[in-house]
Amino acid sequence: MTTQSASATIAALTEIWERVLQRSPIGVDDNFFDLGGDSLTAVTLFLEIEKFCGRRLPSVLIYNAPTISALATELERPATSRLAPLIQLRAGGAATPVFMAHGLGGSVIDFHSLLTFIKTDHPIYGMQARGIDGIEEPSETIEAMAQYHLDAIREIQPHGPYILVGYSLGGLVCLEIAQRVVASGEKIALLAMIDGYPFRKYIPRFQRLRLSTRLAINKLAVAIGMAAARPDQRFLSPAQIRAQMSAGRRVSAHTEPSPSELVTPAMERAADVAKEALKRYQPSYYPHSVRFVRAEIVTDFPANPAAVWAHLVQRFECETVPGDHLGMIASHPQDLAAVITKYLNEASGTKC
Repeated sequence: MTTQSASATIAALTEIWERVLQRSPIGVDDNFFDLGGDSLTAVTLFLEIEKFCGRRLPSVLIYNAPTISALATELERPATSRLAPLIQLRAGGAATPVFMAHGLGGSVIDFHSLLTFIKTDHPIYGMQARGIDGIEEPSETIEAMAQYHLDAIREIQPHGPYILVGYSLGGLVCLEIAQRVVASGEKIALLAMIDGYPFRKYIPRFQRLRLSTRLAINKLAVAIGMAAARPDQRFLSPAQIRAQMSAGRRVSAHTEPSPSELVTPAMERAADVAKEALKRYQPSYYPHSVRFVRAEIVTDFPANPAAVWAHLVQRFECETVPGDHLGMIASHPQDLAAVITKYLNEASGTKC
């Protein structure tokens, strides 16, 4: 990068950052999140950067390059840098790390609001889906996703007990990681699944019938214009839902696909591959405990998680938090964070 081009890029980025974050001045080494940036702001920031340089980059790249100077260097590269399988979302003390897996079609940046309310000294890492950087091919099975992240987890924490928290599809990934950890003779201190379910054909027949009936009624209601606004069935991330709402778009069961500017082609491909992986994954019996958090408002998932999971795990505990499947993170992060904080305290023997 020449001095002249670097200066021009930094000047342009500084202007964009100050406009998006609505503050000035911003130094080239000021951290995006320290300046008040969040997942929605990151989406807006990268939309503006695309207008400037013509490159569509995943907003999660902000964790790789959280300053203007680092982002300027990234933009001067001919191709996007590879995203690591684990991204440190929050530093902590000497406590056991927490490893969190995001949902289908999302990224670790979806956890940003949630993390601000989790009260713990544990360092927290996000498991980033393979392939959204457009460099690597996405993992085609839940088993491959689990092994990809377990290999990275063991580089940070060679031995258990491990703490795993998975949202939606990420819950299945964490379950499969836990299966592999236990099979190797290691221990799991906590396996928390947040509204994560197998594909419909793998849930008990009665639950499948009830779910199909409810979805059919919802579809009919939408067709006659009676459905209330609710998240669509394309598995938009919480950041994308908030971005659509902020732009005045109605988010409902028949919402058109998310605007192309919100996701990159690589992210779309990774989501499509993950959907197929979900359809093929049949959970096997897990001979230990699962802490489960369900959404109070039931949308496209079973109404009774215990009926789905109780026969698949040795011990199943369930709690309910406000919101629907997406809203529990996007709109009610405090409530979900309080439950996760309790789980972490109990796993580490700390009084709540």
